[in-house]
Amino acid sequence: MKQKVDELKRAIGLVKADSGKQPPQKNKNKYSARERIEKLQDLGTCFLEFSPLAGRGLYKENLASSGIVTGVITVHNRPCVVVANDSRIKGGTYFPITIKKHLRAQEIALENHLPCIYLVDSGGAYLHYQDEVFPDRDHFGRIFYNQARMTAKGIPQIAVVLGYCTAGGAYVPAMSDENVIVKGSGTIFLGGPPLVEAATGEKVGADELGGAILHGSKSGVSDHIAENEEQALEKARNIISHLGFFKKQKLLTQENRDPLYPQEEMYGIVPPDLKTGFDMREIIARLVDGSELHEFKKSYGTTLITGWAYLCGYPVGILANNGVLFSESALKAAHFIDLCDQRGIPLVFLQNIVGFMVGKKYEAEGITKQGAKMVTAVSLARVPKFTVLVGASYGAGNYGMCGRAYQPRQLWMWPSARIAVMGGPQAEKVLKSIKSKKAIPEGSEKFGSKGLSNKGPGSSGKKIPAGYSNLEEQYEQQSSAYYSTTRLWDDGIIDPIDTRKVLALGLDLSLHAPFGKKSKGIYRM
Repeated sequence: MKQKVDELKRAIGLVKADSGKQPPQKNKNKYSARERIEKLQDLGTCFLEFSPLAGRGLYKENLASSGIVTGVITVHNRPCVVVANDSRIKGGTYFPITIKKHLRAQEIALENHLPCIYLVDSGGAYLHYQDEVFPDRDHFGRIFYNQARMTAKGIPQIAVVLGYCTAGGAYVPAMSDENVIVKGSGTIFLGGPPLVEAATGEKVGADELGGAILHGSKSGVSDHIAENEEQALEKARNIISHLGFFKKQKLLTQENRDPLYPQEEMYGIVPPDLKTGFDMREIIARLVDGSELHEFKKSYGTTLITGWAYLCGYPVGILANNGVLFSESALKAAHFIDLCDQRGIPLVFLQNIVGFMVGKKYEAEGITKQGAKMVTAVSLARVPKFTVLVGASYGAGNYGMCGRAYQPRQLWMWPSARIAVMGGPQAEKVLKSIKSKKAIPEGSEKFGSKGLSNKGPGSSGKKIPAGYSNLEEQYEQQSSAYYSTTRLWDDGIIDPIDTRKVLALGLDLSLHAPFGKKSKGIYRM
């Protein structure tokens, strides 16, 4: 595990180095995205960054951090979501993954009722990918839809225009509560000079078309003019300081106590081969206060650990896998989730799951019906949910243990984590079995990287030879934590020893939004 953590740190370090590179033609008075965030946040506070490796190796273009840096910072003792365009990466333009990352940051602000600060410096949509960034529901337009929904919920939004703010992106400051623009470098326009000339024949400079003086004194689009970036970021801090009172969800907390066991020992708990079992209680003992877990139904459904604990003083209900899920495990989970929901206690899921038990005996016992109860309980829980993929996350086990589709407030992966519909060896055996029973028509046994026949339109053209000899290798690559985080299937890969701190930060953020009212009583399973 320590070797995997070192690899993770190197990967993140390279991304930050790429983001910090200063192109020679750039204005020397402009800071990088991360430098802007550092100057915006309170001195000595941490930056909880989301998905720093998103977009890594996804396109032929170098897209460090997807060309946008997002996370949670503290400004005047108030947690805020920050979305910072990185103009040093393809001019801050939006690739498909950039939009996905921007939307995820807004989702976090919405769910937790956190102010959102946009540090705008973008050329708009990356035109070569226009069919993947513009027309669909969760494309570029969704950013502004979210802004409207956020303001309707009373969530403050502040924009700081530090460079180009072009085309649809001009709506970011226009739809914010307040915005600041930097004189001489900040510009806001629906159509930039090249488009204006192409459409109307009018030749006009960027500053004349949409600079600080125009929008600060004539159009009224901007509320504050700054002489430079330092002043602009200070003005944004001042705006945050005047947002007024905010109410937090009440939660009965205790004094924070360290675990009895060193967190560094977690490096030696998860085996290199996930087929080798380990006791998830060893992980829990190094995460929770005093290493104390009050277990629920300890002797029933023993392949799932359920119980209550405190994490940095916050009460949590923990569900952790200790084997495959049986009917008893699923019923135990549904009961426990309902109890936590009734009591208003946030849920933490620690995944190492290969799925639900299969076979004639278990189907006859109603494993599908019992698993459905678990999935329903996870889906309907009103309390905040947090998920950490420690080891495997396969098949329907991912659903029952609050995978991405079940909207955990945050979902993190350890470097050891694997995620797929099933393991590679199992997938290969399934397809061989289907082929041997002639369920696959003759001549269609060659599959592309998505499992689709290469004969139809839209196929990748990549072939796995008949007999599926490379399918296991394909699954091995596609189930890795890096493959996941590149595509934003999670909120980032974390060092295991940071898990306690990251979960505590998430729990604190979740208290800024009401949990909602409990709609039903407890059904004993």
